Amino acid sequence: MSVITQENVRGGSVFKDINADEENTQPTEMESLCMNCYENGNTRILLTRIPFFKEIIVSSFSCSNCGWSNTEIQSAGRIQDQGICYTLKIKSKQDFNREVVKAETATTRIPELDFEIPAYSQKGALSTIEGLLGRAVSGLEQDQPERRTSVPEVAEKIEEFIVKLKKLKDVEEPFTLVIDDPSGNSFVENPFAPQKDEALTITRYKRTPEQDSKLGIKAEEGVPEEEKHCDDLDTMRDEVLKFNTNCPECNAPASTNMKLVQIPHFKEVIIMATNCDECGHRTNEVKSGGATEEKGTKITLHLTDPSDMTRDLLKSETCSILIPELEFELGMAALGGKFTTLEGILKDVKDLIVSKNPFLCGDSSSSDRTEKLNLFGQKIEKIIAGELDVSVILDDPAGNSYIQNIYAPDPDPQMTIEKYTRTFEQNEDLGLNDMKTEGYQEQL
Repeated sequence: MSVITQENVRGGSVFKDINADEENTQPTEMESLCMNCYENGNTRILLTRIPFFKEIIVSSFSCSNCGWSNTEIQSAGRIQDQGICYTLKIKSKQDFNREVVKAETATTRIPELDFEIPAYSQKGALSTIEGLLGRAVSGLEQDQPERRTSVPEVAEKIEEFIVKLKKLKDVEEPFTLVIDDPSGNSFVENPFAPQKDEALTITRYKRTPEQDSKLGIKAEEGVPEEEKHCDDLDTMRDEVLKFNTNCPECNAPASTNMKLVQIPHFKEVIIMATNCDECGHRTNEVKSGGATEEKGTKITLHLTDPSDMTRDLLKSETCSILIPELEFELGMAALGGKFTTLEGILKDVKDLIVSKNPFLCGDSSSSDRTEKLNLFGQKIEKIIAGELDVSVILDDPAGNSYIQNIYAPDPDPQMTIEKYTRTFEQNEDLGLNDMKTEGYQEQL
């Protein structure tokens, strides 16, 4: 039995990476009350870190008196900046094998059956699509004997619904599974990674005040206004603003620096850099300093020389990255906003798809999947070394992304910039369809 000592807390993180060879990574055991027979049982708790999913708490309870057992996981990491919604179109039985991390704050829906599992009604779980449906069936069947005695009509209707849920496993007709998590800490596996999963749609969104309140996030009220600084733009460009925040990795107090930067031949952006003295984590994020452009922008750069890796690159949150030769597409918001080089963004793509993929380690891994993703990582390395002839495409519906033109102000022969009219769906993702900028005062 391991003990979380004072030295462990002060000397480093108590969350350890999953490692079968690490003897010190043992769960903490303690006696706790069994809620089934009210005798003492045994609870085992493991604090661990899963790549791409950050820190989690895995707990397991077993009672030797009545045989009852229970397992659950809880996210120990920070609440993400945005909520996330996964919409999966299930068309075959193979889709039931997809692995899922479902946080306690997530709502699960099946629109075709008008079925919903509300948030906080189940504990967090690491399971599969089949496991989620099985858990729902078990929950409905739990009190059926009592219902048949007290309210037989209700029990009969629930039994009919349970039959419909069980028939979903036969996949006679495609159906949709939606997992909506305001905390952003849920995850659905893409078995085709690094290629795009046509059946899976990932949407990140800004939480409502009600969702923030349920997550325990409340905006500070009544904060006295500080003395107003000079509004001169030249003064603001020369000034580095600093404010306190929390580290996204270890949640320790950290500081974030923010500065306005003018990119030559482009526009003004806001760069925010966070540095954690506790764990050494560093990150930077870029926000557009201007408005959404009238048209979207698609930038295609044909890589012909290793020196192309040194080109400056600005990727906004709304920008997708495509490499047609590798049949690879990375959706918007996956890497956030970044101001880096072409080499830097390719390394970030490799880390996201290969190094930080939670389904490449432990029991979740398979030899075929690991081999395919490792091969993808090798191809990225060859692109960085200039050994593969490929094109990198930045597709930004908001028009706020940029690749450095080393021939500026002359046109770049290896780069094409295309302006296009956004579709209704793209405007919907950007929140532009509901935005009224003219005549809005008439409705007041």
